[in-house]
Amino acid sequence: MSLTSNEKTNTNEVTLGIHIDAEVFAAACDKQWNKRKKSISVPGFRKGHAPRQLVEKIYGEGVFYNDALDDVFPDVYDEALKESGIDAVDSPRDFDIGTISTSEGVDLTCKVTVKPVIEIESYKGIEAPKAKVEVTDEEVDAEIKRRLEDDARMIDVDDRPVQDGDIVTIDYAGTKDGVAFDGGTAENQELAIGSGSFIPGFEEQIIGHSVGEEFDIDVTFPEEYHEESLKGAAAVFHIKLHGIKVKELPEADDEYAKDKDFDTFAEYKEDVRANMLKAREDRADADYRNTLLDRIADTVDAEIPDVMIDREIDGMLNDMDYRLRQQGMDLARYMQYTGADEATLRDMYADQAEKRVLVNLVIEKVAELEGIEVTEEDLAEEYKKVAEAYNLDEEKVKSLIAEDTLKEDIRARKAIDVIAENGVPTEPEEPEVEEPAEEADEAEADEE
Repeated sequence: MSLTSNEKTNTNEVTLGIHIDAEVFAAACDKQWNKRKKSISVPGFRKGHAPRQLVEKIYGEGVFYNDALDDVFPDVYDEALKESGIDAVDSPRDFDIGTISTSEGVDLTCKVTVKPVIEIESYKGIEAPKAKVEVTDEEVDAEIKRRLEDDARMIDVDDRPVQDGDIVTIDYAGTKDGVAFDGGTAENQELAIGSGSFIPGFEEQIIGHSVGEEFDIDVTFPEEYHEESLKGAAAVFHIKLHGIKVKELPEADDEYAKDKDFDTFAEYKEDVRANMLKAREDRADADYRNTLLDRIADTVDAEIPDVMIDREIDGMLNDMDYRLRQQGMDLARYMQYTGADEATLRDMYADQAEKRVLVNLVIEKVAELEGIEVTEEDLAEEYKKVAEAYNLDEEKVKSLIAEDTLKEDIRARKAIDVIAENGVPTEPEEPEVEEPAEEADEAEADEE
């Protein structure tokens, strides 16, 4: 195989000329003959026993050419890409075959969409706001309270009636004008009294009742209720109270801290503070880096091939589908519920996808300009980190993540590090607060 030409024929488009040696092509044709000869029927011969020369005479000398070319072309094309040094972003198209025979080989041309070559004016000394973060005592206390809530245990109560804050287990059956309505009946439903989970007036009327009681409560559905037939409607719910539970929080003391592998509660509290601070610092640093990348990308003039934008949108929709599945839904049902279709979503994400592609090109360009390389030590360390993060064997991780993919990720991170280390953090701008209309009028009057 030889690359016979490499010509830029349009923006982000190259036309490659490729020659396939006669020996290679003839071998591919032989392979197709051996693969298909048993299924070929020719009058006067048993199926699969007709001579090849006769088959080619009847069906044409090129009867195996197309399949042979399909078989040999992928490897030939990969070699041509390596020889040309181009970075293709799509499959080849617009084939033009000149010569094709087992005696002369194949001469063809094809068009290839390539990654845009961009120029960056500057990627060092870029200014971007970076938030200064802190964690207050009140925020630490609130986080610890949340953790205590998560570690709370539920205690059954049977010696008193329901109080605000209790968790009750009830059956309920709702009727409107004496007739049951859809969605108004449930059994063994858990309800936190005071949570506001049910319509106004429902939870409050359970307070004061005891386990085993059956009673009716009267409620009125809100005017803005989602079910049209129940908007503003009066209803009666028959309630059967099965159980009462209270949440018992652990004591915030040294014993609790020891359960969390700390000697004292003070040490545990400081760890909570440190983790909160680290999370906020990481978020502020990520925002800073993203802003730097956006500002560099804004200075780049590039025409992005549609195929690169489409692939980025594909990834964004796949991410969206994954997040929805984590919530018990999927993209198809989301579109059904919202009335959107895939075309609408793709249009909605198009600008964001184009910006992402451009930012990735910026990162690659910086890596190129900085001569960033990924060492074997870098790879080994990264595989180890991934294995530890997901509690997997390193060999399993290596089987799941291709080395080239990991190299790209590491190289990109190193490039972003260079940009961030050479960036100039600035104070974030204070958000403008609009003056209330009355105060603004008074201020104007005073000036007059």
